Amino acid sequence: MENVAESAASPSYQQGYEDGLRLGVCQAVMERIPGPEPYFRNMKVFYVPQGFHAIDQGISAALSSLVRECIVVEAPKMLELAKKERPDLIFVLNGLHVFPENHLEDIRRLRALGMTTVVWFVDDPYFSEDTAVACTAYDVVFTHELGCVSFYQGLGARNVHYLPLAVNPEMFKPLRCGPEHLYDICFIGNAFWNRVAIFDEMAAFLENKKVLIAGGFWERLSRQDLLGRSVRLGFIPPEETVRYYNGAKVVINIHRPDEWGQDNRNIHRIGGKSINPRTYEINACGAMQITDIREDLTSFYRPGYDIDTFASVAELENKITYYLEHDEERRNMAARGLHTTRQAHTFISRMKTFLKQF
Repeated sequence: MENVAESAASPSYQQGYEDGLRLGVCQAVMERIPGPEPYFRNMKVFYVPQGFHAIDQGISAALSSLVRECIVVEAPKMLELAKKERPDLIFVLNGLHVFPENHLEDIRRLRALGMTTVVWFVDDPYFSEDTAVACTAYDVVFTHELGCVSFYQGLGARNVHYLPLAVNPEMFKPLRCGPEHLYDICFIGNAFWNRVAIFDEMAAFLENKKVLIAGGFWERLSRQDLLGRSVRLGFIPPEETVRYYNGAKVVINIHRPDEWGQDNRNIHRIGGKSINPRTYEINACGAMQITDIREDLTSFYRPGYDIDTFASVAELENKITYYLEHDEERRNMAARGLHTTRQAHTFISRMKTFLKQF
């Protein structure tokens, strides 16, 4: 009996018990969510990806289940294949970064051939210098950024729609992870200067906790003496990000700054109002999320119910302390965030909204 009691009190036993409890709650939540209602459009769609693996995969899988045919086409092959296949819709994600310089000319040629061209800008407002030029090349513009709708309309884009981002639940989902992914606190993302300032200010608070800070440019931290052991430099692929979210007790979300200069090309100084894809992805893993506040957050989640928020470092520290000490409240809020996300914020839901415009 003594050995059994010792085993039950061991850290590995306790961790296994907590993992099982969390996953059981998540499974019960997902089983209560009804499947999507049948939907079908008799359309052939070309989807031209950006290279954001998590988003591209979610969109293409959703479209494949909703239309007659979805063909994923790389930008350099778009024009010639479209002439041959004659799709009903050419859907470009973002049209930035990895796209060839002449791709807007190809878009104009496709429009001249009578094909409907569409772009969804999912990096707004951080590249307004580039999207301002591109927006009028397309028949229809979607943006995930609430603040960019009137901006594109003012530039002459006549058919502009707000379409928030979403999550691919086949990728971001509750799962069991190994000890290498277990942390008290997790943040994954590049070291934009607003993020660096927050973590530098929190350094003493975080020093004695098990913390992961992962992504590019974290050598910018001033408090390497206290935080260096928590930093993992470099890109974390989505498949591993999922495991870190699942393994963390608290996941922090800090939105990218919207100021022009430094890491942005937001020359038109459009303020960021909309939530980032990580908001959905963290919640879809059944993880407890504390995020900074964007204007349209309350259109999707209920702070204090299925997500929590902070407006200062002191508030963030206080909430982290609270949730690390209150396991049941942390699990319950994470479960409610999972329910909200799976019910309303998947790419299936977003692509239905998208297709209704055509």
